[in-house]
Amino acid sequence: MSVFFLSAPPSISTVTHRSTATTITTRCSSLQTLPQPLPPQPLVPTSLSQPSSSNILLTNPKASPASSSGCSLNCPHFDSCSGCTHEDNLHRPVILHEATMFFKKHGVSDFTFDTCRLWGWRCRAKLAIRGSSTDPLIGLYEEGTHNVVNIPDCKAHHPSINAAVELLRKGVFENSELIFTEMHKVLMMMQVLSLFSGIKILHIDPYDEDERTGYLRYVQMAVTTYNTSLPVSERYRSGRVQVSLVWNSRSETSASSEKLNNLATYLWRNGGPNSKVHLIHSVWANFQTSTNNVIFGNRWRHILGERDFWEHVGGIDVYLPPSSFGQANTRAFDSLLQKLHKYVPVGSSVTDLYAGAGVIGLSLASARKCRKGICVEINKESKLAFEKTIERLPSSIDSSISWHHADTSIEPLSWLVGSDILVVDPPRKGLDPSLIGALRDIKSAERKAMTLESPIFKTKDEKRPWILRARENSIQIPSRTLQEENLSLPQTLIYISCGWESFKENCVALLSSNAWHLTKAHGFNFFPGTQSIEILAVFKRGPGASVKKKKPGKRKKNDKLSFKGQ
Repeated sequence: MSVFFLSAPPSISTVTHRSTATTITTRCSSLQTLPQPLPPQPLVPTSLSQPSSSNILLTNPKASPASSSGCSLNCPHFDSCSGCTHEDNLHRPVILHEATMFFKKHGVSDFTFDTCRLWGWRCRAKLAIRGSSTDPLIGLYEEGTHNVVNIPDCKAHHPSINAAVELLRKGVFENSELIFTEMHKVLMMMQVLSLFSGIKILHIDPYDEDERTGYLRYVQMAVTTYNTSLPVSERYRSGRVQVSLVWNSRSETSASSEKLNNLATYLWRNGGPNSKVHLIHSVWANFQTSTNNVIFGNRWRHILGERDFWEHVGGIDVYLPPSSFGQANTRAFDSLLQKLHKYVPVGSSVTDLYAGAGVIGLSLASARKCRKGICVEINKESKLAFEKTIERLPSSIDSSISWHHADTSIEPLSWLVGSDILVVDPPRKGLDPSLIGALRDIKSAERKAMTLESPIFKTKDEKRPWILRARENSIQIPSRTLQEENLSLPQTLIYISCGWESFKENCVALLSSNAWHLTKAHGFNFFPGTQSIEILAVFKRGPGASVKKKKPGKRKKNDKLSFKGQ
């Protein structure tokens, strides 16, 4: 697996785009001006339920903004960093026109696009560490190389990430005023100006890929913006960072463990709760000695700080250990979940494939949209996250919810029995071919289910090892209400996509079978500054309403005169 890091983007204004065909209003967030030379920063929204974003009805995708200066990247690392691909019009990536035309071609003329947060949106970043102990490089690879570029002022990163990186590398928070209130700024500057570099002062050698020497390979920075001790309006800007140090050793018992503990202690002493400004949430270590491009090894260790890392999205508290997958753009993901809720009727039975920690299914259950939920995920590390998350669900929830560690590419229909709605959130490569094939042939599969002819739908005397293993590794939350079993298959498919090219292929394959038709589609700006957009598409069973074309005929004389006279 190759290492690929995204990064991206602050000046903000309200820009209104007008054309003769339609009016598109794009709000690039409100503006809080800071002293120059710092670029202006976005005003933090007051709550996750009210994200700083705007919905754009893209009826005229060719409409171009009158000025792009209000939505420009203004990043000093743009020319050298591989994270971002364009500097202007962050609210309207170039790919938006193609997406609008694609959906219009397939019957969705009201495709919308949520601009979301344009700067300081990335709350989870994996950064390579190379160079030397006297001149450490912490950032992203140059495109097509393994040469690391420092990105201390990345405009995509949540400001707390940039501050934590600076603490790790230099010990001087040159841009720390992006994070805190005026009072906190003074306290921080009094403290940090006396700090020395963590890597430098402790003589921590970064990893050398050629020699396979050194200690610190990568760092993962994850920001939690959910702090109930603060007013809601202050939580985002005061986010704390979970720091995960990827260490070049097999375990914490290696000869270099003292250096690791010293570095963790340095970070905690200068950014923990006893420092002037509490920046660091916790410090973790991951141990990795592989020579390939895989970032994390299988062994983790909690060193300092809080063990439990929580975020609030989709109306629920979500537990996110450093080993599990987490969305980089927390605000945009919350916006997407709010939209998804609208397409799930109350009391539905939902199957969520590629479920991760089951956030989507649990969010629906919390909103009482889901009476029965099945979450299936291949990453076993997500099991702990699911277990911890359900502990904070309201006790009033009366839903049957289960999480399974399984490979959905093996007989995928076996997970869909009795579900009204299927939700899929696959990786960038898209749906597994076996799942595409099953969905294309879902009508015939349902006929077999009703006659109990197919072994896929037999729940008694199960002998298939992959199903048995999945059941053994599952977590079950029973419902207090007796629920009727049925053998129907989903009538609705909700597809969440982070890979545009794979989505197009999957979409065409589904539509060409006439087993599904497309009813709604929404785009979300999860990665401003790049050509990536997140898609939420809703499919319904059947070929859909066909458009009958009128046969060409002779135009009546009165019609000709009427047309001519207009």
